[in-house]
Amino acid sequence: MEYSDQVLLEQAKQAREHAYAPYSGFAVGAALLCEDGSVYLGCNVENASFSPTCCAERAAVFSAISNGKRDFRAIAVIGGKKGEEGSFCPPCGVCRQVLSEFCALDFPVILSDPTGAPVRHTLGELLPGRFTLSNEKS
Repeated sequence: MEYSDQVLLEQAKQAREHAYAPYSGFAVGAALLCEDGSVYLGCNVENASFSPTCCAERAAVFSAISNGKRDFRAIAVIGGKKGEEGSFCPPCGVCRQVLSEFCALDFPVILSDPTGAPVRHTLGELLPGRFTLSNEKS
């Protein structure tokens, strides 16, 4: 199946319905498209201690990785208060760094504009100056 940005964004909306966000009330869904055409969904899962909370984007990436996937084509992300329509919700810095571990700077990150239409950004636009192994000193 060939995926459009709109279809991927719709899948992120569906994933958002499964979010566990009793503390913030902010539900996020992500749909990660792999090179082989498979899609892995993720939603945010909060914890009373906050630091063990996992974002939707990382949940999708970790699910794909645990199923042997390493090559990704795009990710769509949408979020907002539970019970409200989802909207623009860019990945947090930690999720951007996790994506940069597996994705090139031109990797598409699909977000929603105020009307719900998909808008493409690149990972490089969202995370300039990313940290990589080449940044380490010997």
